[in-house]
Amino acid sequence: MEQKTKIRAEDGKQEVVITREFDLPLELLFRAYVEPDLVEQWMGTKVLKLESKKHGSYQFETTDPKGNKYSFHGAIHEFCPNRKITRTFEMENMPFGVQLEFLEFQQLAADTSKLNMHVLYESVAQRDQVLKMGMPQGINMVHNRLQAVVSKLK
Repeated sequence: MEQKTKIRAEDGKQEVVITREFDLPLELLFRAYVEPDLVEQWMGTKVLKLESKKHGSYQFETTDPKGNKYSFHGAIHEFCPNRKITRTFEMENMPFGVQLEFLEFQQLAADTSKLNMHVLYESVAQRDQVLKMGMPQGINMVHNRLQAVVSKLK
C-alpha cells in the first residue's frame, strides 16, 4: 500500500521534507495541531501542556504497551493561524538532540489541504538515526489517524 505521507531525505543533508494532502478543510487541519483534545486523539499521546501561540510551548507524554513513558517537548517560535507553525522538538532521555520544525498549512480546495513540514536536525547522522527508527512509517500512521479523527468534525 502506498504511503500518503511523502518523505524526502536526500543523502548527505541534515533535513527531511514531509508532505501530506488531507481531505480536510484548512481550518480543521490546523486545529488538529493546536487543540489539545484533537492532538491527543490522533497522536495517541497525553497533552501535558500546549500553548498554541508565539513564544508558547508544549509537552506531551506517551506510554508504550509495556508501560514505559516517553516525554517530548518544545518551544513555539512562530505561530500564524491557518498558515504556519515554527517550533522545536526534543525527546527526553533520547540521544537525538533538538530538531527544528517548520510546518506550513496550505489550502488546496474547499475541502482539501496540504501540510508541508521541513525538519532540520543537528547532523546528518542524527537525521539518519531517526529515519532508521521508523519515523517514515510512524508519521504516515499518525497522519492517517489525523485524517480519520478530524474527518468526523466535518
